[in-house]
Amino acid sequence: MWLFRRSPAAMLAALVAVVIIGAAALAPWIARTDPYDLASFSLMDGFLPPVWQGGDARFLLGTDDQGRDMVSSILYGARLSLLIGLSAMALATVLGVSLGVAAGYIGGRFDGMVMRIADIQLALPAILTALLIDGIARGILPREVHDDLRVAVLTLAIALSLWVNFARTARASTFVERNKDYVQAAIIMGQHPLRIMIRHILPNILGPLLVIMTVDLASAILLEATLSFLGIGLPSDSPSLGTLIRIGMQFLLSGEWWILWLPTLFLVALVVAINLLGDFLRDLLNPRLR
Repeated sequence: MWLFRRSPAAMLAALVAVVIIGAAALAPWIARTDPYDLASFSLMDGFLPPVWQGGDARFLLGTDDQGRDMVSSILYGARLSLLIGLSAMALATVLGVSLGVAAGYIGGRFDGMVMRIADIQLALPAILTALLIDGIARGILPREVHDDLRVAVLTLAIALSLWVNFARTARASTFVERNKDYVQAAIIMGQHPLRIMIRHILPNILGPLLVIMTVDLASAILLEATLSFLGIGLPSDSPSLGTLIRIGMQFLLSGEWWILWLPTLFLVALVVAINLLGDFLRDLLNPRLR
């Protein structure tokens, strides 16, 4: 806590993150309208500018081309982006840490196989991996089923593109921990390897993993925004932040700047705040960097 008070950047980042995440979580109670409900907005209210540019007092940040309140759209969009980001990060954490700890503890051919798969994936940018997985899902699943499972498919695609960092870090940390006395004592006592990995090794390698979780949460949110911006992610009737930015690009040169720039600034603020918190955690958990 003392180090936190001494870091203005961390305090500001925490405040911004708490405000944005809290507002997104409470979107159904804070937002003026529901952007998913077609009956809650009117085309007659489309393209209204923000209040300070002479817009309608009912819409603080203006409206988009469909007449949706920008505040409501951004809050619901952030809610959906955070849901996908957190779910993808959690899935990547479970998959990557499980494979990394097992590879580091077991070693041998299993370790070599896991690391070669990780090396192959590291040769591909995360966005290409996500696009590949989404494309495979589109080819396997019927169109109606894929549309219904779009959020799940997108979450899986992002998770499978981010697990490598967790696996490599967990493996390296496990190599260090498995030779320590407390692990050797557990082996001599005849404890099952799975119990040793979960009860003894995993709690002692959580420090660096927490930093990666924070950074990868920002990466997952950006990946979702990128995929939605390219039209691969969520459709226009499920406006995540990436979808809102894609919609806003259509009106950038026609003067309706707020449709693009407001969700963009919201996304930038969220990602920067999460990254700053990740930097603070790294410094906190590594005394050499203080």
